Amino acid sequence: MPDPRPLLMIPGPVEISPRVAAAAAAPPLGHLDPAFTAAFGSALAAMRALWRAGDDAVAFAVPGGGTLAMESAATNLMAPGERALVVVTGYFGERMAEMLRRRGAEVERVEAPPGEAPAVDAVERALTRAARAGRPVKALFATHVDTSTGVLLDPEPLARLAREQGALSVFDGVCATGGERFEMAAWEADLYFTASQKALGAPAGLALWVAGTRALAARAALAAPPPMAGDWEAWRPVMEGYEAGAPKYFSTPPTTLVLALAAALGELLEEAPEPAAALERALDRHRRAAAALRAAWRALELAPVPARPELEAHTLSALRFPPGRGNELLGAIRARGVQLAGALHPALAGAYFRVGHMGQVTRSAEPLERTVEAIAGALGRDPRAALAPFAAAWSAGAA
Repeated sequence: MPDPRPLLMIPGPVEISPRVAAAAAAPPLGHLDPAFTAAFGSALAAMRALWRAGDDAVAFAVPGGGTLAMESAATNLMAPGERALVVVTGYFGERMAEMLRRRGAEVERVEAPPGEAPAVDAVERALTRAARAGRPVKALFATHVDTSTGVLLDPEPLARLAREQGALSVFDGVCATGGERFEMAAWEADLYFTASQKALGAPAGLALWVAGTRALAARAALAAPPPMAGDWEAWRPVMEGYEAGAPKYFSTPPTTLVLALAAALGELLEEAPEPAAALERALDRHRRAAAALRAAWRALELAPVPARPELEAHTLSALRFPPGRGNELLGAIRARGVQLAGALHPALAGAYFRVGHMGQVTRSAEPLERTVEAIAGALGRDPRAALAPFAAAWSAGAA
C-alpha cells in the first residue's frame, strides 16, 4: 500500500532514515540505563567531531529546539547593559536581536535587504565604532543559513573579526549544521547551535550546541545566573557525566529523542572511516543535491531569493513564485505528493516558497526528482525539461 503521507521537503522537520526512525520508535529506555548512557555519550562526542570543535569544548543536547538554543545563547553569554552586534540576514537574525533585547543587552544590527547579506567590512566598521566609543561589543551573533531567506553567510571572516576585537562569535547553525562547512576550532568560533530536525537528520525536539572555552568562561563570569532550565552551568555536569559514562541528574533527558539523535549522528559518521572525512561526505552530498536542484530551478524559470549565487545555501532553496502564481501553488504541489513550505520573511509574504533539501533526502536522486516533478507539474510544465538538467548536474557531482 503506498504511503499516503507526502514527501517532506520543508526546511525541517526533514525525512529521517529507517535506522533513525527505528530508534525513535523503540520502547523507551530509562535515563540511567547503561545502553542509554552509552548512546548519549556517543552523540555528544559526535557533535564535537561534526562541529570540528576542540576537545576542551562542551557539547549540549537539551530538550527543546532551535529557539531554546538561541535563548540559551542570549541568556548565558550576555548580561543586561552589555553590547551585542547582530548580523541580520532574515527572520532568525531578527529573532536573535529581539531575544538579546529582552535580555537587556544593548543591541546593534548590521543588516541588508532580504536576499542580501551585509558586507564584512560593514561588520568591521560597526565593531570598530563600538570600541572607539568605549562601548566594545561583547559578542557578535550571526545566522549561518537563515531559513527564512536561504541566505548563506561565511562564518570564518566574522569569527576572525570578533576575535580581533576581543568579542565572542556566536553562530546560529540551524539550517547549516551538517550541511555547510563550519570549523569551530580552526576559526576560533565560540558557540555554534542548531536543532535536531535539520541537516543532522533526527526528529524535532532537541536543542543542540557546542560551547568553546571562552563562551563557557563568559557564562561563569555572569554576576546573576540565567533562568535555570537553560543554564549551561546546570546542564554542563550532566553532559560531561554522560560522556564519561557516569550520568548525572538535573532534568530527565528525552531518552527516545537522544537515541534517535545518536542513530542519526552515528549514521553520518559511518560515511567514512574518519570523522573529518565523514563530514566532507555529508557536505558533498548537500552540495551535489543543491547543484542538481538549481539546474532544475533554472529550467523552470524559478528565481532564487538570495541575490547572488555565493549566498545560496546548499540545504534549502528559497524560490520566488512565477508571475501570477502564489501560495495556491503549494497546495497543487502537495496534491502531487510533496510538501513544501511557504514564505517566512514578513517583507516577502506571499512572494516565495521554500524547498528543504537536507539530511536523508540527499542520499539519492529519487526524492529530489520527485520534488522537481511535483513542482513542474503544479506549474503546468513538462517535468522532463527540468529533470534532464537535474540528471546532468547530479551525474557531474558524483564522487
